[in-house]
Amino acid sequence: MKTNAKPKLLIVEDDEGLQAQLKWAYDDFEVVIVGDRDSAIAALRAEEPAVVTLDLGLPPDPDGTTEGFAVLDAIMALKPDTKVIVASGHGARESALNAIERGAYDFYQKPVDIEQLGLIVRRAFNLHQIEAENRLLAERTGEGNRVLGRMITAAPEMVKVARTIERVANTNVSVMLLGASGTGKELLARGLHDASDRRNGSFIAINCAAIPENLLESELFGHEKGAFTGAVKTTEGKIELANGGTLFLDEVGDIPLPLQVKLLRFIQERVIERIGGRKQIDVDTRIVCATHQNLEQMIGAGTFREDLFYRLAEVVIKVPSLAERPGDAVLLAKAFLKRFSEEMNPSVSGLAPDALAAIDGWPWQGNVRELENRVKRAVIMADGKLVTAADLDLGADEEGAGVLNLKSAREQADRKVIRHALARSEGNISSSAKLLGISRPTLYDLLKQYDLQA
Repeated sequence: MKTNAKPKLLIVEDDEGLQAQLKWAYDDFEVVIVGDRDSAIAALRAEEPAVVTLDLGLPPDPDGTTEGFAVLDAIMALKPDTKVIVASGHGARESALNAIERGAYDFYQKPVDIEQLGLIVRRAFNLHQIEAENRLLAERTGEGNRVLGRMITAAPEMVKVARTIERVANTNVSVMLLGASGTGKELLARGLHDASDRRNGSFIAINCAAIPENLLESELFGHEKGAFTGAVKTTEGKIELANGGTLFLDEVGDIPLPLQVKLLRFIQERVIERIGGRKQIDVDTRIVCATHQNLEQMIGAGTFREDLFYRLAEVVIKVPSLAERPGDAVLLAKAFLKRFSEEMNPSVSGLAPDALAAIDGWPWQGNVRELENRVKRAVIMADGKLVTAADLDLGADEEGAGVLNLKSAREQADRKVIRHALARSEGNISSSAKLLGISRPTLYDLLKQYDLQA
């Protein structure tokens, strides 16, 4: 619904002279003015302003910052998307850093320059509107920082993987996903299924490494009643259940050689026989498989059939580790925290600055699975509203050997910190530039220079 209502600006200021100046300085906005903490919180609840200007020196502590920071904390708890512009003449630098850490959008030092403050306020309204539109678009499309409908990423390396999957989704080629454990290969396989014309069929997944060798054949091909001791009824196997849909064979390198022969025969003929059965059953399924093992080395060692490999690997997609996806750890950590806090500890509302820094710097050898487990544990154990690095049990990352070429080292460092800033600000250029301490035009130039995307 369209509306001509002016956006609301809440001014929290106890100086009556300054109140009058500020009230008439913003004709574009519906201005609400209050002079203390209780009135500010009441106005926030009643008016839901997009932007707040907040004087830290409020009664009964007009010469300090206690009341002002209490208002800021309340705003961040009640309506964290509000853009709060903090003003103070007390210990400007220390107060500014403290305010930004607590969630403030910007800071300015008194005495107030009405024109300069007006520019900051209008920028804040513009950013609030853009973020609101982006959230609405993300809710409507299911995208945001998601690819394939499920995978959260902003890293070009992972976006490239997703685009490749989208291109092959509506073909019938078999796809091999290669990557370390915990990188999200099953999530990608599900995304491929959902993007294909088989989406209305079943997605059937089986972890070939998790099932004992003597049971794996029955799990895949099914069995007839009485086929072996304990077979008290006829059971369809995973292959049969995937008819009309997608069969995902995780850790395919763990399939024993005798069973590889039977799987190859199915791929060639598209028919199966259950264990103990004589009837041939036609099955139309698309096969996607994954492994963290080097199958080419296994072929050389004679533990994996070369003909089966080429049947399964018509398209090979290498999935990058979390360490190879700069910025994604922060995005994923925020998503995990939101989910786990809603389920287990609603008092936890976010990640502390030291936690964000630790997540950025950690090598994540266990990939996304390790990150998910750490965030889950931290949410359960956290005492405060913000999860800290200590809650995550993360220490400082050891400095790597690095490169010796100074130009290359600088470029790598620039790329890494820019990606991290974009991830923390969820792709917002203004916020990213502020985190980096540079101007928007400079950031745009660097994005172009390093071929990065916001």
